[in-house]
Amino acid sequence: MTKSPTGGLRRLTGDIGNRFRALPKWQRGLTFAAFVAFLYYLPLLGIPGLTWLRTDYAANGNNWAGVLFVCAVYVLIAIGLNVVIGLAGLLDLGYVGFFAVGAYSVGLFGSTQSPVVKGLQERFDLPQGWAVTWAICIPLAIALAMISGVLLGWPTLRLRGDYLAIVTLGFGEIIRIVFRNVTWSGGPQGIAAIPGPEGPASGDNRIFGLIDAKPWYWLALTVVLLLVFLVRRLENSRVGRAWLAVREDEDAAAVMGVYPFKFKLWAFAIGAALGGISGALFASRQGFIEPNQFNAQLSILFVAMVVVGGAGNMAGVALGAFLLAYLPERFRDFAEWRFLVFGMALVLVMLLRPQGLIPSRRRERELKDRAEEVPANA
Repeated sequence: MTKSPTGGLRRLTGDIGNRFRALPKWQRGLTFAAFVAFLYYLPLLGIPGLTWLRTDYAANGNNWAGVLFVCAVYVLIAIGLNVVIGLAGLLDLGYVGFFAVGAYSVGLFGSTQSPVVKGLQERFDLPQGWAVTWAICIPLAIALAMISGVLLGWPTLRLRGDYLAIVTLGFGEIIRIVFRNVTWSGGPQGIAAIPGPEGPASGDNRIFGLIDAKPWYWLALTVVLLLVFLVRRLENSRVGRAWLAVREDEDAAAVMGVYPFKFKLWAFAIGAALGGISGALFASRQGFIEPNQFNAQLSILFVAMVVVGGAGNMAGVALGAFLLAYLPERFRDFAEWRFLVFGMALVLVMLLRPQGLIPSRRRERELKDRAEEVPANA
């Protein structure tokens, strides 16, 4: 029997994971704390071979902290999509729609140039320059994204497989087309002057400005760590076990007393909420959004993060999101060829590591059992 070319890599990752889990609790906590401290220190670090990405090259567009912020936002997106794909087993190709809802929620209610804010000023005789504060826009974005997830999931989650994927892909395109054609969203011109924690971008912003991206990265990283903790607790709860049961066999889960539709709707709503948070952070940092930023290509990229990293494993999807956010920036100097290089890298990963870079232990056992069944059947 021939050995798999990825067997050595699979054993290596498995050994590292087993050794880490075998450590005493205090050693694991200390290792995790050191890793978190390293993540917070990354914007200040001039990585060898990547000096062209350091913050002192920001004038040339090579902002290392800005790239790290995009990576953190993509990690947050991948964690939310992993709830839908990796835990509940639902193929969502329109996740960019929730990302857009979160971004437009901050823009529509927080920007003084928003048609919605101007309409509220006229209707309720509010003072000029009034807008909803950023602290209120964030929970508003989460609520609207979650509501959109429920509205999408309620009529469509009775579908399965490719049919569900097609419907969700259409949802993402509908959101983009609606925002492009209605007047209250700013139309194709988009929305500018989107506020951050200190209000609209201006010289008064001492921390969260447009030039220095380090505070934005630290804010996004803090949100990521908080939501990783919450999603991990949710994964180990009754809801998480119900998601796994539905993913493995929906009919068997229903026979055992798990109501599949309810838990799939929960997965859609929670995944949408995480997408809304990531969209709100993205729009606040950019200060400007327009509909073409939320196209179907971006939604496919989100799915690729989960698949490449390893569906069902948060560490895996985080690694996949980091690589798929960073690699296009790394090859930006090859403007005409970087997408070719990027695509070839994805193809190689899928050929050599189809289960993902860091698959979940459950998924790894499934693939091992299937590999052992092939010689027996032959």
